[in-house]
Formats: sequence, C-alpha cells, structure tokens
Amino acid sequence: MTFNPPYLFPATSKWLTCALTGWVKACLLVTIALLSGHTAQAQLRVDISGTGAQQYPIAIADFSGDPAGVQIAEIIRADLTRSGQFRLIGTSGAALTVDTTIAHDEWRTRGADFIAYGSVLRLPDGRFEIKYRLGDTVKRGPLDGWIVAGTEKELRRFSHQIADRIYEKITGIKGVFATRIAYVLKQGKTYELQIADADGQNPQVALRSREPIISPAWSPDGSRLAYVSFESGKPVVYVHHLTTSKRAPVANYKGNNSAPAWSPDGNTLAVVLTRDGLSQIYTLGANDGSNLRRVTRSPLIDTEPVFAPDGRSLYFTSDRSGSPQIYQTGLDGGEPRRISFSGGYNISPRISPDGKTLLTVTRRDGTYRIASLNLATGAEALLTEGRDDQSPSFAPNGMQVLYAAVQGGRSVLAGVSSDGRIRSTLSVLNGEIREPTWGPFSQ
Repeated sequence: MTFNPPYLFPATSKWLTCALTGWVKACLLVTIALLSGHTAQAQLRVDISGTGAQQYPIAIADFSGDPAGVQIAEIIRADLTRSGQFRLIGTSGAALTVDTTIAHDEWRTRGADFIAYGSVLRLPDGRFEIKYRLGDTVKRGPLDGWIVAGTEKELRRFSHQIADRIYEKITGIKGVFATRIAYVLKQGKTYELQIADADGQNPQVALRSREPIISPAWSPDGSRLAYVSFESGKPVVYVHHLTTSKRAPVANYKGNNSAPAWSPDGNTLAVVLTRDGLSQIYTLGANDGSNLRRVTRSPLIDTEPVFAPDGRSLYFTSDRSGSPQIYQTGLDGGEPRRISFSGGYNISPRISPDGKTLLTVTRRDGTYRIASLNLATGAEALLTEGRDDQSPSFAPNGMQVLYAAVQGGRSVLAGVSSDGRIRSTLSVLNGEIREPTWGPFSQ
C-alpha cells in the first residue's frame, strides 16, 4: 500500500515509504558489524537550557589523591548539571579528603546544602580504589558513602554510579546516569547502530550498514537489542545478545517484519507483520519466535506497538479513524480503545514506566513535536518546540525524554525533562542521529 500525506513523516526526516515501524521507514540492505568494541569517531556535546522547579545547591570537590580524581568529579558535575535539578556551588580553595571533618557552617555560608567529595588511590595491582562521601550541611551529618575498586576503563562507569547515588539520596528518585542509550548514527553513506553511556560518551558500534538502520529496542534487562535488518533482501526482526554478539532472526515471514517491542518480562516481542496483507500487530516468543499470535485485525494499518507496564495491553498507532492516532488493546484482541484526540496526527506512542503518561509525536501547525498525555485526566502538554521532533523514549525513571530533532538543518540527539522545563542537546560533530532509545536501569 502506498501512503499519501498526511500519513507520512515530514520530508525532512528523509525516510522512504516502506510502511515499517512507523508510517515511513527505509528499505535497506544491511551489512552486519557485530559489537566490535571500537569507539566511534563522532563525539557528543551537551548544551543545557532551562532549570527545574527546584534546584538543590551542591558542592562537588575534586577527589583527592590520584589525578583521575579530577576527571571523576567533572563527570559527576556534568551528570547532575544535565538533569537541571542541581545548582553547583564552587569549591575553589577547598582541600577535602575522606578523612576531612566537614565544616558545615562554612559550606552553608557558600550556599551548599550538600557536599560531595572523595579520594582515588592507585592500588599495587594497577586498579583504582575510589572512596566517596556525601554530606548534608543542613542536617550537619553524613548522607552517603561508598567504596569501589576497578580498572581505569571502569572509572567513567563508577563516576556515573556515584552521580546516581547522589541524585537518589537527595531527590528520592533513582538516577539514570549509569544507564545506556542506543541510536542510529549516519556518517557519510554509512549508518551505524551505536550504544553509548547516557551522556552520549563511550559509543560502541553494534550494527553497521550502508543504508538506514531502523527500530532498535532494548530488552528489559538491557542484555539484548531487537532491531530490523534487511541483509537478506527483506526486513527481518533480529534479537542481538550484546555480551556475546550472537544474534538470531525471530520474525522472518513473507512481506515486512518490523517494529519489535519487548514485553516487561522480556519473554515476548510485539511485532508488525504484513504476512496476511496490511501491517498488523502480532506477538511471538523473544527467544525463538515461537507462539505467533495475531493481536489486531483491521482493514487499515496498525503499527508501532508498545507494551503497557503491566504487560497486559498494547498501545499502537493506527489510521482506522481516518488519520494516524493512538489506540490501546488487550493482548487477547477485542475492540481497541482510542487514546489520542488532540490534533489530527499522533504517532509513535511511548508509555512512562509508571503507566501514567503517554508520549506521542504530534503534528501542529505544520511542525512535528513531542507531546505528553496524562492518561488519567486527558491533559496534553507539548514538550518540545522543534519543527521535526521524532522517536521519543522515556528514561527508566520517567524523569527525562530522549528524542531525535532537527537543528540547523541536521539531525541531533536531544532531551527534555518530562515536565518540559529542562532541554538538552547532544550534538554530533560528524553525523546525524536518528531513532534514539533509552535503555533500562543497569542490572
């Protein structure tokens, strides 16, 4: 079936019309480069705008001892700043070690309600020992502490984990700095599926192609990625084990196999197949593709499924009402319930971890923006202001949203807080970013 406007993504997205995961996806022949461990050349730069409703004043001193302590403190500062919920207090002139008795009144005078500090020691076996402390200057006592040892390659991960501990201790919400993201990067005529830290650093190549790559999706435990590959000349859904680089096709039926989405327990995938005609939604076993079951039955197109957090229903995009809108249906079928009503074009549903908020890409006044829908009240909020914002993905704590945007004529990776107050841009220097997806909490 050929789609005509308004059933297409905006032309600036440059996707071809093959009716795969969204209304427009690309037909491609993929050459696989399994997880190689080679760092990609493009680097990401973070720009922040806006602040949260409440900012916590915190001082983060350079960790004493080994010179690596300066880098650790810088990563922690960058993580907390990127959240928009912390205001950094300068530590100029402060010399702190884990044995230092904190002068709470002095730090309160400087404006810091919290003080983080620590030390780094290079061990005889070449590893590094990190000691971290967090003090509460208001309550005049310790708030957190941690000791960890590892290799130089692990220092960045440890830094993110310390930032997560600080974030959770102060806000009461689990941090996501130590999680990972996946996205498609276009460099010249090459497309790569990359996995990176949540701050966009330390990117690794999982899949390489001379044509677009589509539909990356994280398993709930973060050990696997499902994606669509055309290396056999047709779209096939694969599951890729990241630790072993082994992969296997799980949906290889006649026609298009696309749009994989994981169930909360990681045992089932929802996919979109055209084996029986138009694009319809099915479920199958995530390990071997067994137990194929059809979920939707429509004379038009049903696509872009995503599981509800309880695993009992699916949200999806359909044009059964005459224009693309979001619907919800139980896994056993039945009549789907329409969810989106604001505007004549809503696609790409993504549900928050708590099941209370739905993200969509909505078209307003000729622009494509990320919208947030409160499922209890029906209230909608527009989170982004771009002309071509696509592919929203919630952080695992529900506090931030990752998406693809067009800025200055090129695609970039962008973020916005779930309340729309804080925006960030991760700009790639040598390529275009597409189809970002935020991974789960680290296991």
